[in-house]
This record gives sequence, C-alpha cells and structure tokens, in this order.
Amino acid sequence: MMRMVAIGATAVALLGISIPFVWQTDALSDPTATMAAEVSPAASHEVVADAAADSGACMADAKPANFDFTFKDLDGKNVPLSTYKGKVVLLNFWATWCGPCKAEIPGFVELQEEYGDRLAIVGFSVDDTAEKARAFATEYKINYPILLGEGREELQEAYGPIWGIPATFLISKDGKVCRKHLGIAPKAVFDKEIKALM
Repeated sequence: MMRMVAIGATAVALLGISIPFVWQTDALSDPTATMAAEVSPAASHEVVADAAADSGACMADAKPANFDFTFKDLDGKNVPLSTYKGKVVLLNFWATWCGPCKAEIPGFVELQEEYGDRLAIVGFSVDDTAEKARAFATEYKINYPILLGEGREELQEAYGPIWGIPATFLISKDGKVCRKHLGIAPKAVFDKEIKALM
C-alpha cells in the first residue's frame, strides 16, 4: 500500500517540480546567473520567508528531530538513529524503484566524500529488501549508511507526513530539523544548507 501511494505521489511531484528543477539546473550551470537563481529552491521545497531561510540556517519554527528509532543496516546490524546525534545529518527517504531518488544519490555520494565525518548522510530505504538495496548501493557506489524500513513506517510518520519520495531532512548538530525537501533537489542546494549548519 505504501509503495502504491509513494509511486502516485512521486509521479505528481515530478510533474510539479520538473520545470523549476530544469530552470534551476540551467541557472546553476550559467556563470552569469544571479545569486538568487543559484539558491532558489524547487517549487516542492519548503520555503520560509525570513532571514534564516535566506542565510541557509535553521527555519524559525525548527522542531526537534526524533532519533528514538533503531533499524537494520545492509549487513543486518541494528543501528540506532541516536548514533548520529551531534553531527549535521542528512536523512534521505528513498527506494530503488524511484527515478528521482536515483538522480539525487550521486550528489549525496559526492557530499559525503567532501564533508567526511563532519556530515552523516543516512539513506532510509522505505520498502526495499536488503538484497535489492545492497545491489543498488554497490551500483551507485553509496558511501554512507543505508537503513532498511521495509514493513516499518514509524520513521516516515515521525518526520512526515511523507506523501512521496525522495524526501530529505537536514538536521542540525543540536538535533533540530532545519530543512526539509519534499521532492528532488540539486546538490548545490544541499551543499549550501549543509555549510550553513557546520
């Protein structure tokens, strides 16, 4: 059921964000583009009209992140989310069948390489088996932890509602959900927001 809802919502989200994303990608690749064009979020992203939003820091109404969950990783080991407390965390909800997720993941791999242990990127596979997720992680050279959520929706409920994927949450060192992206976003947007939280 979750997969069908996610597929439908992802299709609708793709239609809604395709034009702004294409425009934003063009603007980012154009060296003469204005600074505003370089950092404008895609239409599906949460936008907050305050000084914090402009600076890339936490949203004014940032809520505490819920770390009270434990999930299995690709090796079958239990990993508490609380392991990542005290770091900047990029929590990404994704699945192997999700086209926009596949487009975003190479950027996450690059960000993890660039920031090293100062950043904890955590991929949360919403409904894949360990075998599927492992094969995908190998193919895409994923260099950050993948946690398995097959049959468990409590994390989506804690951070949601999440009507489609990808959905990505940036959590500050002091444990606040500072940014949320419901839909695909370019690497440059994540990079700017991560820098502001370092």
